[in-house]
Amino acid sequence: MSKGLKLVGMVIFISVLNVIVFSPGLIGIQLSRTNALKTAFGVAFIIASLIMLLFTMYQLFFKPKEEKSIKKLKTKEDFVLALSRFKGSSVLKEDINTTIEQIERMKKKKVVFHQLLTDKFSPTEITFNKFASVVDEVETLFYLTIKNILNKISTFDESEYKNMKGKDASRYSKTLLKEKTDLYNEYFDFVRKSIEMNEEILVNIDKLILEISRLDVVGIDEIEEMDCMKEIDALIQQTKYYKQ
Repeated sequence: MSKGLKLVGMVIFISVLNVIVFSPGLIGIQLSRTNALKTAFGVAFIIASLIMLLFTMYQLFFKPKEEKSIKKLKTKEDFVLALSRFKGSSVLKEDINTTIEQIERMKKKKVVFHQLLTDKFSPTEITFNKFASVVDEVETLFYLTIKNILNKISTFDESEYKNMKGKDASRYSKTLLKEKTDLYNEYFDFVRKSIEMNEEILVNIDKLILEISRLDVVGIDEIEEMDCMKEIDALIQQTKYYKQ
C-alpha cells in the first residue's frame, strides 16, 4: 500500500472516531462550560487525534529509513532502495540505473510467466510446479547477483578514483598508477559482468515464456530437453560461485 493511501486511511479512521465521540446520537461529547469533565475529555480527544495524525505523517514521510544490511535485503523494494543510495555516483550511475531497470523487468516477467502457467496448466500438475520452481531458482540467482553488485559498489571509493584520474595522475609513478587503475577496472568489470549475467537470466525467462506459450501438452522429459531449460539450468549451477 502506498504512503498516500495509508495516510488517507488514517484520516478516515480518525474522522470516524471523532464522529462517534462527538455525534449527539452516539457518545455525544459536547464542548461546553456546563460539564467540565466532558469538555476536558473532548479537548483531550481532539489533541490526541491531531497527535496521531502528525505521528502518522512523520512515520510515513519524514522518519529516516533504517538502512538494511545487504544480507537482509529481501523484497524488490529493498533492493531498489539499496541501489538508489548510490545513484549520485557519476561513475557508476549508468550501471546502477540499469540494475534497477532489470529489477522492474524481472517483476513484470514473473507476473506474465505465472499468468501463462495458470492458463496452460493446473497448479496441481507436476509440469506447473517444475516450471515454477525453475523460475524461482533463477530469480534467487538474479537477486544474489544484485547483492554481489551492492557489496562491490559499497566498497568503491569514488573520490579516490577521481583523484587518481585527476590530481594524482602526476604525483605517482606510472607503475603505481597502473596498479590502481587495474584495481578499479576489476570493480567495473565485476559490476558489468554481473549486470550481463542478470540480463541473460531475463532473456532466458523470455525464451521460456515463448516456449510455454507454444505448448499444449508436455511431459517432464520434454521439459528437461528444452534448449531454454538447459540454458537456465546452466545459470542455476553458477549459484555455487556467487554465494556470499
